[in-house]
Amino acid sequence: MTRRTVKASPESFTTVVVLRLYVAGGAPNSVQAIANLEAICAEYLKDGHRLEVVDVLDNPRRAMAEGVLVTPSLAKLSPLPAAQVVGNLSDKARVLLALGLKPHGH
Repeated sequence: MTRRTVKASPESFTTVVVLRLYVAGGAPNSVQAIANLEAICAEYLKDGHRLEVVDVLDNPRRAMAEGVLVTPSLAKLSPLPAAQVVGNLSDKARVLLALGLKPHGH
């Protein structure tokens, strides 16, 4: 009897990065954070991410309950370890580090 090993395709093991970005309405830093994060996700995560944007002006109780004191604030929820970055996310290297990603070319 011959044993065959069936290998699953790499796509079946795609890790989805779950992110939550807390912003304050249309504040300039919040708008910039959304643009910076969308660019990073498009370049590094493609379809392997889920992003939820929470406007703390619309959801102040949720922001307080989740310990968000400053906006914009990015939380990486999974995969673990969880991480948080505060600011407009213009420091790409810092954001990539928090997300557990390596800059291209390294």
